[in-house]
Parts: sequence; structure tokens; C-alpha cells
Amino acid sequence: MKKSSVFCTTLLIACALGLSANNFASAKPASDYKVAVVDVQKIVESSPQISALKTEQKNKLQGLAAFVEKAKADVAKQTDETKKKALEESYNKELNNRKAEIDKDGTKKLMDFDKSVRDIIKAKTADYDLVLTKSSVIEGGTDVTSEIIKELK
Repeated sequence: MKKSSVFCTTLLIACALGLSANNFASAKPASDYKVAVVDVQKIVESSPQISALKTEQKNKLQGLAAFVEKAKADVAKQTDETKKKALEESYNKELNNRKAEIDKDGTKKLMDFDKSVRDIIKAKTADYDLVLTKSSVIEGGTDVTSEIIKELK
């Protein structure tokens, strides 16, 4: 029983060493790796899509603020307390629906932008072994940020 246990253990160690040697032999030397870095913050700041989205969201929120002011005035004009509460609840419901729609639309547009940026990054860095954000790299790598920004415009 002891001989078979020693034999199995030796066989397992030999297999593990064989697999390790195979992985080591097939790995690229570190000097052959091509690393791309991307400054995501710069891409977002330079993006015309994000600028347009910010302007659109700002305009929608200003419209929402105007709606709130109108609602306050209408509620203040109401003298009957029961009608006043019903009107206030109605306006609150409408306000929440409008706000949710603005948020949903903004989130969808941000997700679409994120997907398009990721697709462009994948296309522009197809011949690289590794792509990292610039903020996580102290030194090295090829900065492809300007290529991504050109593609977005």
C-alpha cells in the first residue's frame, strides 16, 4: 500500500512539473509584450457626445425646475385642503415620472457611449497584448488615447 501511495505522489509531481515546464516554455518573454494605455478621463472630457449629453441633461433639469415652480404656484392657489393634497400628490407623481425618465435616458446614453468607446479601444488595440488605464500605469506602455479621441469625433 505504501509503494502505490509513493508512486502516485511521484507521478502527480512529475505531471505538475511537466505542465509547468510546458507553460513556461510557451510564454512570451516580458520584452515581447505590447502594452497600450488609455486615459479614460481625457476621452470623457474631450468627447462631443458627453458634452452634448451634459447640455441635454442640464436643459431637461431646467425644464423640470420650471415644472416644479408651476406646480408650487398651482398648489398655493388651491384653497380646498383636500383638493390641495390631491393636486400636490398628482404633481409629485408627475415629477417623479419625469425625473425617472430623464435618469433612464441619461443612463442609456452613457451606456451606449461606454460601449462605443470600448469597441473603439478593442479595434485600435487589437495588436496589443494588454490594455490598461493610464491612471494605473506609472511608466511604460504605448498611449493610444489620442487615436481613440479622433475616432470618437
